[in-house]
Amino acid sequence: MLQLLTFLVEKFSLLSKFKLFESSWLDGEEWGRPAQRGPPPHLRRGDLLEVPRTIFTHYGIYLGDNKVAHLIPDILPVFTSDNKLISTVITNKRLIIGCVYKSATVRVDTLEDFAYGSSILVNRMDKTAKALPFSNETVAKRAEQLIGAFPYSLLWSNCEHFVTYCRYGCATSRQTEKFCEFLKSIIRDQRSAIASGLLGVVSMVCYGMALSTTLPTVLIPFTLWMAS
Repeated sequence: MLQLLTFLVEKFSLLSKFKLFESSWLDGEEWGRPAQRGPPPHLRRGDLLEVPRTIFTHYGIYLGDNKVAHLIPDILPVFTSDNKLISTVITNKRLIIGCVYKSATVRVDTLEDFAYGSSILVNRMDKTAKALPFSNETVAKRAEQLIGAFPYSLLWSNCEHFVTYCRYGCATSRQTEKFCEFLKSIIRDQRSAIASGLLGVVSMVCYGMALSTTLPTVLIPFTLWMAS
Protein backbone atom coordinates (compact mmCIF):
# COMPACT_ATOMS: atom_id res chain seq x y z
CA MET A 1 0.00 0.00 0.00
CA LEU A 2 2.86 2.39 0.79
CA GLN A 3 4.37 1.62 -2.62
CA LEU A 4 1.04 2.43 -4.29
CA LEU A 5 0.69 5.73 -2.45
CA THR A 6 4.25 6.68 -3.39
CA PHE A 7 3.50 5.89 -7.03
CA LEU A 8 0.33 8.01 -7.06
CA VAL A 9 2.06 10.97 -5.40
CA GLU A 10 4.91 10.82 -7.91
CA LYS A 11 2.61 10.71 -10.94
CA PHE A 12 0.30 13.47 -9.74
CA SER A 13 3.33 15.62 -8.99
CA LEU A 14 4.71 14.99 -12.47
CA LEU A 15 1.34 15.73 -14.07
CA SER A 16 0.99 19.02 -12.18
CA LYS A 17 4.33 20.19 -13.56
CA PHE A 18 3.78 18.78 -17.01
CA LYS A 19 2.27 21.26 -19.44
CA LEU A 20 0.70 18.65 -21.66
CA PHE A 21 0.87 20.35 -25.01
CA GLU A 22 3.52 22.99 -24.51
CA SER A 23 6.18 23.15 -27.17
CA SER A 24 9.75 22.15 -26.27
CA TRP A 25 11.66 22.77 -29.48
CA LEU A 26 14.18 24.93 -27.62
CA ASP A 27 15.89 24.46 -24.29
CA GLY A 28 14.37 25.72 -21.06
CA GLU A 29 16.42 28.91 -20.97
CA GLU A 30 15.18 30.03 -24.37
CA TRP A 31 11.58 29.07 -23.55
CA GLY A 32 11.73 31.03 -20.30
CA ARG A 33 12.45 34.37 -21.92
CA PRO A 34 9.47 36.70 -21.69
CA ALA A 35 7.98 37.49 -25.10
CA GLN A 36 6.77 40.89 -26.17
CA ARG A 37 3.03 41.50 -26.08
CA GLY A 38 1.32 42.06 -29.40
CA PRO A 39 2.49 41.14 -32.89
CA PRO A 40 6.26 40.90 -33.40
CA PRO A 41 7.83 43.41 -35.78
CA HIS A 42 8.97 42.55 -39.32
CA LEU A 43 6.89 39.43 -39.89
CA ARG A 44 7.52 37.83 -43.26
CA ARG A 45 5.12 35.81 -45.37
CA GLY A 46 5.78 32.13 -44.59
CA ASP A 47 6.93 32.66 -41.00
CA LEU A 48 5.94 29.98 -38.49
CA LEU A 49 4.08 31.52 -35.55
CA GLU A 50 3.21 30.07 -32.16
CA VAL A 51 1.11 31.27 -29.24
CA PRO A 52 0.00 29.69 -25.95
CA ARG A 53 -3.71 28.88 -25.96
CA THR A 54 -5.78 26.90 -23.43
CA ILE A 55 -3.68 23.87 -22.42
CA PHE A 56 -1.45 23.70 -25.50
CA THR A 57 0.65 25.80 -27.85
CA HIS A 58 -1.11 26.84 -31.05
CA TYR A 59 0.68 27.22 -34.40
CA GLY A 60 0.07 28.98 -37.69
CA ILE A 61 1.73 30.17 -40.90
CA TYR A 62 1.86 33.90 -41.57
CA LEU A 63 0.50 34.73 -45.05
CA GLY A 64 1.25 38.43 -45.06
CA ASP A 65 -1.19 41.34 -44.94
CA ASN A 66 -1.94 40.57 -41.26
CA LYS A 67 -3.35 37.11 -42.11
CA VAL A 68 -2.49 33.71 -40.59
CA ALA A 69 -3.37 30.22 -41.86
CA HIS A 70 -3.83 27.71 -39.06
CA LEU A 71 -5.42 24.33 -38.43
CA ILE A 72 -7.88 24.84 -35.60
CA PRO A 73 -10.74 22.75 -34.18
CA ASP A 74 -14.17 24.39 -34.20
CA ILE A 75 -17.57 22.92 -33.33
CA LEU A 76 -19.60 25.68 -35.01
CA PRO A 77 -19.44 24.32 -38.60
CA VAL A 78 -21.20 21.17 -37.35
CA PHE A 79 -24.30 23.21 -36.48
CA THR A 80 -24.40 25.96 -39.09
CA SER A 81 -23.27 26.81 -42.61
CA ASP A 82 -23.42 30.58 -41.98
CA ASN A 83 -19.95 31.65 -43.12
CA LYS A 84 -20.29 35.02 -41.42
CA LEU A 85 -20.90 33.34 -38.06
CA ILE A 86 -18.24 30.68 -38.57
CA SER A 87 -15.63 33.29 -39.51
CA THR A 88 -15.88 35.00 -36.12
CA VAL A 89 -12.95 34.45 -33.78
CA ILE A 90 -12.90 30.93 -32.34
CA THR A 91 -13.27 31.06 -28.58
CA ASN A 92 -11.54 28.55 -26.33
CA LYS A 93 -14.88 26.86 -25.63
CA ARG A 94 -15.59 26.40 -29.35
CA LEU A 95 -12.05 25.13 -29.82
CA ILE A 96 -12.16 22.53 -27.04
CA ILE A 97 -15.56 21.14 -28.07
CA GLY A 98 -14.42 21.01 -31.69
CA CYS A 99 -11.31 19.16 -30.56
CA VAL A 100 -13.43 16.51 -28.78
CA TYR A 101 -15.71 16.19 -31.83
CA LYS A 102 -12.68 16.14 -34.19
CA SER A 103 -14.10 18.94 -36.31
CA ALA A 104 -11.40 21.24 -37.69
CA THR A 105 -10.44 23.38 -40.67
CA VAL A 106 -7.40 25.13 -41.99
CA ARG A 107 -8.65 28.69 -41.98
CA VAL A 108 -7.28 32.19 -42.41
CA ASP A 109 -7.71 34.66 -39.55
CA THR A 110 -6.27 38.02 -38.66
CA LEU A 111 -3.05 38.04 -36.67
CA GLU A 112 -4.95 39.43 -33.67
CA ASP A 113 -7.60 36.68 -33.76
CA PHE A 114 -4.91 34.02 -34.12
CA ALA A 115 -2.95 35.38 -31.14
CA TYR A 116 -6.12 35.59 -29.01
CA GLY A 117 -4.43 38.07 -26.69
CA SER A 118 -1.23 36.06 -26.22
CA SER A 119 2.39 36.77 -27.11
CA ILE A 120 3.61 35.57 -30.50
CA LEU A 121 6.89 33.74 -31.09
CA VAL A 122 8.38 33.42 -34.58
CA ASN A 123 10.28 30.55 -36.27
CA ARG A 124 11.54 28.98 -33.02
CA MET A 125 11.50 25.51 -34.56
CA ASP A 126 14.12 26.47 -37.15
CA LYS A 127 16.89 26.17 -34.56
CA THR A 128 16.22 22.54 -33.68
CA ALA A 129 14.21 21.09 -36.59
CA LYS A 130 15.97 18.20 -38.31
CA ALA A 131 15.09 19.50 -41.79
CA LEU A 132 15.88 22.87 -43.29
CA PRO A 133 12.85 25.10 -43.89
CA PHE A 134 11.55 25.74 -47.38
CA SER A 135 11.67 29.26 -48.72
CA ASN A 136 9.10 31.47 -47.04
CA GLU A 137 7.05 31.83 -50.22
CA THR A 138 6.93 28.05 -50.65
CA VAL A 139 5.82 27.66 -47.03
CA ALA A 140 2.99 30.16 -47.50
CA LYS A 141 1.81 28.52 -50.73
CA ARG A 142 1.81 25.07 -49.12
CA ALA A 143 -0.36 26.45 -46.31
CA GLU A 144 -2.75 28.12 -48.76
CA GLN A 145 -3.22 24.87 -50.67
CA LEU A 146 -4.55 23.18 -47.52
CA ILE A 147 -7.15 25.81 -46.58
CA GLY A 148 -10.55 24.23 -45.92
CA ALA A 149 -11.92 21.19 -44.06
CA PHE A 150 -9.14 19.01 -42.69
CA PRO A 151 -8.94 15.67 -40.78
CA TYR A 152 -8.13 16.36 -37.14
CA SER A 153 -6.61 14.34 -34.32
CA LEU A 154 -5.33 15.88 -31.11
CA LEU A 155 -2.26 13.65 -31.15
CA TRP A 156 -1.73 12.66 -34.78
CA SER A 157 -3.01 15.52 -36.96
CA ASN A 158 -2.97 18.80 -35.06
CA CYS A 159 -1.92 22.40 -35.72
CA GLU A 160 1.75 21.57 -35.12
CA HIS A 161 1.67 18.78 -37.71
CA PHE A 162 0.17 21.29 -40.15
CA VAL A 163 2.87 23.94 -39.74
CA THR A 164 5.79 21.50 -39.72
CA TYR A 165 4.48 19.93 -42.91
CA CYS A 166 4.20 23.35 -44.52
CA ARG A 167 7.61 24.62 -43.41
CA TYR A 168 9.79 21.48 -43.33
CA GLY A 169 7.92 18.95 -45.47
CA CYS A 170 7.50 16.49 -42.59
CA ALA A 171 4.49 16.53 -40.28
CA THR A 172 5.73 16.14 -36.70
CA SER A 173 4.65 17.31 -33.27
CA ARG A 174 6.89 17.70 -30.22
CA GLN A 175 3.77 18.13 -28.11
CA THR A 176 2.58 14.66 -29.14
CA GLU A 177 6.03 13.21 -28.48
CA LYS A 178 6.10 14.67 -24.97
CA PHE A 179 2.66 13.27 -24.18
CA CYS A 180 3.60 9.79 -25.47
CA GLU A 181 6.79 9.85 -23.40
CA PHE A 182 4.71 10.69 -20.33
CA LEU A 183 2.32 7.78 -21.00
CA LYS A 184 5.26 5.45 -21.58
CA SER A 185 6.73 6.39 -18.21
CA ILE A 186 3.47 5.38 -16.53
CA ILE A 187 3.05 2.13 -18.47
CA ARG A 188 6.64 1.04 -17.82
CA ASP A 189 6.35 1.65 -14.07
CA GLN A 190 5.57 -1.66 -12.32
CA ARG A 191 3.51 0.18 -9.75
CA SER A 192 0.95 0.88 -12.51
CA ALA A 193 0.21 -2.85 -12.59
CA ILE A 194 -0.19 -2.92 -8.80
CA ALA A 195 -2.46 0.13 -8.85
CA SER A 196 -4.66 -1.26 -11.64
CA GLY A 197 -4.87 -4.61 -9.85
CA LEU A 198 -6.04 -2.99 -6.62
CA LEU A 199 -8.61 -0.90 -8.50
CA GLY A 200 -9.84 -4.09 -10.16
CA VAL A 201 -10.25 -5.79 -6.79
CA VAL A 202 -12.21 -2.79 -5.52
CA SER A 203 -14.53 -2.94 -8.55
CA MET A 204 -15.10 -6.65 -7.96
CA VAL A 205 -15.96 -6.01 -4.31
CA CYS A 206 -18.34 -3.17 -5.23
CA TYR A 207 -20.01 -4.73 -8.29
CA GLY A 208 -19.55 -8.43 -7.66
CA MET A 209 -17.79 -11.21 -9.51
CA ALA A 210 -18.71 -10.93 -13.17
CA LEU A 211 -16.97 -11.19 -16.53
CA SER A 212 -17.05 -7.39 -16.92
CA THR A 213 -15.12 -6.91 -13.66
CA THR A 214 -12.99 -10.06 -13.44
CA LEU A 215 -11.54 -9.99 -16.97
CA PRO A 216 -10.18 -6.41 -16.79
CA THR A 217 -8.89 -7.09 -13.27
CA VAL A 218 -6.73 -9.90 -14.65
CA LEU A 219 -5.83 -8.68 -18.14
CA ILE A 220 -4.97 -5.03 -17.47
CA PRO A 221 -2.53 -5.62 -14.58
CA PHE A 222 -0.99 -8.57 -16.47
CA THR A 223 -0.48 -6.47 -19.61
CA LEU A 224 1.04 -3.58 -17.65
CA TRP A 225 3.30 -5.95 -15.73
CA MET A 226 4.61 -7.56 -18.92
CA ALA A 227 5.16 -4.13 -20.50
CA SER A 228 7.09 -2.79 -17.51
